[in-house]
Amino acid sequence: MALNTTLCYLEKDGSYLMLHRTKKKNDLNSGKWIGVGGRFEPGESPDDCLIREVREETGFRLHSRRFRGIVTFDSDDAPETEYMFLFTSDDFSGEETVCDEGDLRWVRKEEIGSLPLWEGDRVFLRLLFEDAPFFSLKLTYRGGKLEKVLLDGREYDG
Repeated sequence: MALNTTLCYLEKDGSYLMLHRTKKKNDLNSGKWIGVGGRFEPGESPDDCLIREVREETGFRLHSRRFRGIVTFDSDDAPETEYMFLFTSDDFSGEETVCDEGDLRWVRKEEIGSLPLWEGDRVFLRLLFEDAPFFSLKLTYRGGKLEKVLLDGREYDG
């Protein structure tokens, strides 16, 4: 089985909109800061899912987005492999709403590294900050710890 998800980093004034996961029960991401997004619903494309999830979690309507890469999560703690479609956008409008999954906050890019993040998120955030070309990233977790990173099929140590 596989799980398909989207993740988006909305960008404004040198900051990303980050979601501090604090409100959902039994949340794998509890206490972590992540971008916005979520699971595909039946029949959705990555774009459909992204547009819906951003609107539901933030209140913002995306006008355009940049598809940055595909991240594969292989974890012995998860029942299935996750394929995450990673996007950024600086073209959106609307009023920010309250998110029922956590607290939204605009965080300056240079401050994001000091937040509680997944180890693998630090890898793809670095690639986003460096404006890396489209990439395929595989993150292998064992016992909750990042064990192996493959970037475009090659070992990567960042």
